[in-house]
Formats: sequence, structure tokens, C-alpha cells
Amino acid sequence: MSKIKLAATVIFTRGSDDEPEVYLAKRAAELKFFGGYWVFPGGNVNRIDYHREDDPEELVLKRCVIREALEETGVLSATLGKEFSRERKQTLKKQIKAAPEQWQQFLAGFGANYASIAPVFRLTTPPFIPVRFDTQFMHVRSCDNETPGIDNYELVDGGFIKPQQAVDAWEKGEMQIAPPVLFLLRLMANGGLAAFFAQAKAELERLDKGGLHPVYFSPGIFMAPLATPTLPPATTTNTLIVGTDKLYVIDPATPDASEQQRLFNKMDEFIDDGKTFEAILLTHHHVDHVGAVNAVSQRYQLPVSAHEETCNRIEPGYIKGKPLKDGDRLELGVAPDGSADWHLTVIHTPGHAVDHLCYIDSRYHAAIVGDMLSTVSTILIDPPEGHMRTYLHSLNRLLDIPMKTLFPAHGLASRDGHSLVRYFLKRREERENAVKKALTDKPRSIDELLPEVYADVPETTYPIASRSLLASLLKLEEDGFSKQRGGNWLLA
Repeated sequence: MSKIKLAATVIFTRGSDDEPEVYLAKRAAELKFFGGYWVFPGGNVNRIDYHREDDPEELVLKRCVIREALEETGVLSATLGKEFSRERKQTLKKQIKAAPEQWQQFLAGFGANYASIAPVFRLTTPPFIPVRFDTQFMHVRSCDNETPGIDNYELVDGGFIKPQQAVDAWEKGEMQIAPPVLFLLRLMANGGLAAFFAQAKAELERLDKGGLHPVYFSPGIFMAPLATPTLPPATTTNTLIVGTDKLYVIDPATPDASEQQRLFNKMDEFIDDGKTFEAILLTHHHVDHVGAVNAVSQRYQLPVSAHEETCNRIEPGYIKGKPLKDGDRLELGVAPDGSADWHLTVIHTPGHAVDHLCYIDSRYHAAIVGDMLSTVSTILIDPPEGHMRTYLHSLNRLLDIPMKTLFPAHGLASRDGHSLVRYFLKRREERENAVKKALTDKPRSIDELLPEVYADVPETTYPIASRSLLASLLKLEEDGFSKQRGGNWLLA
């Protein structure tokens, strides 16, 4: 499990409490964490935010907000209650980097107005995210005489916007907003600041009791990472709920009863809100994708639709639906932005498994790709069912399909699906070149080739890597580049 970093974020608002505007900033696309997404300004707690080792955590978080607001948006007076020239603020920013004790003395000497920084919501990112943060969201009213502006290389755009306008732009596919920010914007759009504070408190209590995080990377697709018996470093598999009024559950994966209950609670919330579940859809038959199929099917009386081979392989006990094939269309009804004729298209993508399917939504071009790709690790191609040439062909086919947000089975969604596909193809090419380089006229076993071909991975992963190495060797044999002799491998 990754170490959790302490962080703070500032929600700048202006205008009336009933109809506030909120400041959003767009992160540079190349950044690893939420690159290209609109967020609230903020960042990690730094050593400079501790004046004493025993400082109260809330005070440290407020200092972090003051520092991050200055570094990222050039705002200081909104949190200190005083006006400072741009030149003075630039000097203070330099002190943060080069002379931290001077920055600390400045805060102490000028008496920061910490009372104007109000904690609103605290969120710890779920365990499936490689880099985890314990983030305190703070509310600050923006001063009339100073407007936040982009003043940091990590940000490329920013401005005030009404919460509902931001949500509407997201539902039209015009803005990509980080899921926790979108969640808070929706709360703020529902009754102004007073209601926002109360609702945020209630939602925090729900999450503390085990409620699922409100994870939406694309309109109409709710993502629930639930614990499954999957291959490390992954520990969860994403269950997706797709639709607005007519809903589909894709890959109800967890066999764990407590995790299943979390999914049931979320599904019940959708039903209580007047939504209807149509069916369960599966990407393929692997055990870490089907653990809750029978439980969900029986509890909600839902048919299961998947590739015919999937239906033949999973454990009986579910309600059988229509087998799916390449090109099939599943109606979703009206999209979140009101567009009609919203649907999923089924794409058959064998290679990882013969029965593997992907689902592409017609309005936002979001792709639910199962085990075709992952954002936490590589994908295992395990012969004889796993076939490298077929898998690479399926990856290339995804490049020919209009695609934006990509939802893998394991890890965060990717904002640019095609870029991730190209990255995986490049990595496979590099690995194949390493295999070619390792082959000689002398027969060598897979165990002998492994340390050379997979020099960049720990030995603990060799049992899994050996299966992918075999898949690569079999492909090279098909290409006429390698051959087998007595269970060993050499140049053809």
C-alpha cells in the first residue's frame, strides 16, 4: 500500500452565498497526477508548514493553503487580510524556496488570519490509487481587490465559474474535472454555501461508514474500485455503473461479502433515486472480474450478458441474458447532457482472453476496456489462451476507435485513452526487442532469459513475467525469429 501524503486544497469563492462563484484551475496535461483536469488550487504539506514539531495539524494545513495559494495563484491578501504588491509576493515566493525561515517569520510577524480559512471536507484517496493523499478542503472567501490568477508552472488556466455551469460543461464533455472536485461542485450547486457545508459534512460521515467514493471520470459512468483476488500490484477491480436512467453494471467483480454490500448500497441509492438497472455486462470470465455476478444477478433479478464463451465458463447461478458479439449495441437512453440515442457499442478484443469485450459509449467516447490495459501495471498475456499477436492486434484496433476517457479494470481512468494505448504498444515493442537481443544461437531456458529480459522488475514478479516472456517467444516463433529446442529457445 502506498504511503498517504497530507495535503490541503483551497476553495476560493466570491459573490453571494446563495449563488457563489468558485475558482477552478487547470493542471498541465503532462503532470502525472490529474494532468489536464480542472481542480481547486492546493498541494502537499511541506516541512516549511511546520513551525514547531508539535504544531496542531489544522494549523499546519491552513499554512499549507496559504503557501499553495500564493505559489499557484498569486493570492495572499485573501488569506491574510492585507494587500501586498506583486513584487512583494514574488519576493515571498522566493523565500519559500530559498529561505524558508524568512517565510515562517513573515507568517508569524504579520499574523495570518487563520479564522478566515474554514475546513469543509476531508478526503483520503482510495487504496487503488498509486499516489494517495489525505486532503483537507478549505473554504476561503476571495477579496474584492485581489483575483486569483495562474502563477505556477503546474497550472495552465484558471477562473471563477458558477458551480452549476462547471457541472454542465463537464456533462457536455467540455471540461474534464477531477472526481472529488466535481463531487463538491455538485454539492455547492445544490443550494449555495450554507447547504454545501451541511451536505459536505453528511457526505463525509457516509464515506467514514464505508460508502463508495463518488468517482466519475466521464459523465454517466460511476467507478467503484472493490477488493478482489487479482494480480499484484493491483488489489482492486473496477466495477462500473453506466447510464443515467437505464443502468448497466459492468464487471461486478468482488467475492468479498462486505465489499459486495458496499456495491449493493450504491445500487440501492440509484434505485431509490428512480433509476432502473437493465443488466449485468462482463468484459471476460477471469475470476477477478466475476466474483459478485451471481449475488448481483439474484439480488436484483438482472440478466447477465457477455461473450458466449464467458457465459460458458463462469459459475452457474445467474440469470442468463443475451450473449454479446462484436458490434452489438446496448441502449442507454438519454445522455447526462440531454443528448438522445446514447448507447454502448460492444468491441470484441481477444488476446488477453479469447472472450474479452470492451464497451465504448457513443456520446463521450469513453472506453471501458477491462484487462486490455491497466494504469497500475502491465497486462499478463498467459499462453495458451493468452496470445500476444492477437492481443497486439486488439490494441491497434482500439486506436482506430474514437476514444477519450479510458476505464481500465485496475487503476485510475486515463484522460487520453489513445495515448495510453500507444504507450502500451511502445512498451510491448521495447520488451520484444529485449527478447530479440537476449536470444542467441545457443539454446537458453526461460529461467535463463528472464533476468536479462526483465532486468527492470523485482525477482518476486518472475513467475508472472515468465508467462509473458513465453507469450513473446511464441510470437517471435510465429514471426520466424525464434525456435524451440528441447524446451529451450534460440534464434531461428
